[in-house]
Amino acid sequence: MVTPPATGGRAGIDPHILVAAAEAGVTEIYRVGGAQAVAALAYGTETIPKVDKIVGPGNIYVALAKRYVYGVVDIDSIAGPSEIVVLADETANPVYAAADLLSQAEHDEMASAILVTTSAALAEAVSHEVEKQLEVLPRRDIAAKSIADYGAIITVDSLEQGIELVNRLAPEHLEVMVDEPFACLGKIENAGAIFLGPHSSEPVGDYIAGPNHVLPTNGTARFSSPLNVDDYMKKSSVIYYTQEALQQNGKYVIELARQEGLEAHARAIELRLMKK
Repeated sequence: MVTPPATGGRAGIDPHILVAAAEAGVTEIYRVGGAQAVAALAYGTETIPKVDKIVGPGNIYVALAKRYVYGVVDIDSIAGPSEIVVLADETANPVYAAADLLSQAEHDEMASAILVTTSAALAEAVSHEVEKQLEVLPRRDIAAKSIADYGAIITVDSLEQGIELVNRLAPEHLEVMVDEPFACLGKIENAGAIFLGPHSSEPVGDYIAGPNHVLPTNGTARFSSPLNVDDYMKKSSVIYYTQEALQQNGKYVIELARQEGLEAHARAIELRLMKK
C-alpha cells in the first residue's frame, strides 16, 4: 500500500489510515503519494518493489499517471472526477436531495452533480436548497464552482424517461429517491453504485455500506464495474486434446487457418492428422 504523508506538517502516516490498513491485513506500507507513487509501483525503486497491478482512486495527476503506466502494469480504471445523479419524483425530500448533490460537488471543481426529476416543483425547491446549503459549507468555493460548471437540474415527463436518461449518463453514483425505488432497480442498466430510498445517502457508500467504492466514472459504467474481487484475480485457458479428438476436429482447424491465409497454422494440424 502507498499513502501520502500526513497533513498539517506531520511527517508520519495518519493513524486512522494505519488502523484501516491493519484491519484490511496490509503488511507493507510506503509513505509516498501522487504520480510519483504510481511511477514507483509501476517501475520499482531501490526501496519500493515493482507490482503487477495498481488500484485505487486519486487526483487528476494520479489518474493520468495510471493511464501512462497501463501496459507496464495493469490498473483498475481511470477514475474521476466524482459525479452523482439523483433520480427523484414528487415524493423526494428537497433538503436531502440538495445535500447529496453537494456531497459530491465539494470533492472537486470538476465534479458533476445532476438532478433528474419528474416534478417541476421539486426542481425549484432543490435549486433553492442548494443555494441555501452552499452558504454554510467550508468547501463552498469548490462546491459552487462544481455546481455552476457541471451541475444541472433536468425535468422529465415520466419516470421511464428519467431512467432512460440515467442509463445514457451512466453515473458513478445514482440515488433513486422515488416512491417505489425497488421497482426501478431492474430497469437501471448503467450506474457504478445505486442508492435506493431517502436514507441511502451517497456518503454511506463512501464510508461504511460495504461494497468497494472505487467506481466507474465519465460514463464508463456502460461497460465496467466497481472495483471487486475479480480485479485481483486472473485466469488462464487450459486446453487438452486427445489424438482421437484432434482426428475428429482437426479438419475444421485446417479450413479456418487457410481461410485466414495462415498456412503454417494449417500444417501444424495437418502433420498430426497424417497416418504414420
